[in-house]
Amino acid sequence: MSAVPRAASRVHPLVVGVVGAGRVGAVLGAALADAGHHVVAAAAVSAASVERARRLLPRAAILPADEVARAATDLLLLAVPDDALGGVVAGLAATGALSRRTVVAHTSGAHGLAILGEVDGLALHPAMTFTGADGDLDRLPGIAWGVTARDRAFAARLVADLGGIPEWIAEDARPLYHAALAHGANHLVTLVNEAADLLRTAGVERPGAVLSPLLHAALDNALALGDAALTGPVSRGDAGTVRKHLDRLTPESAPAYLALARRTADRAIAAGRLRPQDAAPLLDVLASAHPTVGSPS
Repeated sequence: MSAVPRAASRVHPLVVGVVGAGRVGAVLGAALADAGHHVVAAAAVSAASVERARRLLPRAAILPADEVARAATDLLLLAVPDDALGGVVAGLAATGALSRRTVVAHTSGAHGLAILGEVDGLALHPAMTFTGADGDLDRLPGIAWGVTARDRAFAARLVADLGGIPEWIAEDARPLYHAALAHGANHLVTLVNEAADLLRTAGVERPGAVLSPLLHAALDNALALGDAALTGPVSRGDAGTVRKHLDRLTPESAPAYLALARRTADRAIAAGRLRPQDAAPLLDVLASAHPTVGSPS
């Protein structure tokens, strides 16, 4: 499908459809409606998605995906899982549901424009985590959006309407861009919950109260100072302490601790936080530790 030339920035409200009223799609649809656009239809499959669409998009008709695409005369927002996106685009194109005048925007971080084939569109990924609750709307102002688009003016207008800031991501850089966000945000959740579990095992009744000030400070310092924010036994080369940790960690937690300790040591040495001669005993401990070290849970 060839792209249709259009004005760089539309001044009238857009007629919008949302395919995928999950945690992301329903919230972004609501944000577009708050910005003055007309969200006229949404596709929702699960009971939770239907309830979410009715709550966040009360003026949108709940329709099958192809009917949503036909109703979206200006903008069709595809907020579906990464691995399903190609099939959804191909299916809508095959049914003739995609108008040449409709811009298709998908919210996948890992994909760019290639997944759309001949369809005119853009990749519009919010660098934010979503729960699908109304409060997600409050998190949108000021966030970054990973955007890949031919028409940057139109994309910038959409991001501005959503209260965000565009970060222009090259097509071939999108997998790395998305890996960075997943590594930072998704793995952070796992890391925090692992630490909380270990504190409970150590007898701490309210691990959140212990971790919250520490982790907030560590995050603030890391963002402001980079590797200069490193503290703790690895950055000091305290091999004996790290060995004790590895001896007591559960088999489930030890491999992740070991992998992160090795990477932390590498970064501490490269940043000059840990002298190579001081790192040698620590590196020996990390090199000799088996990935499944730790006492039975």
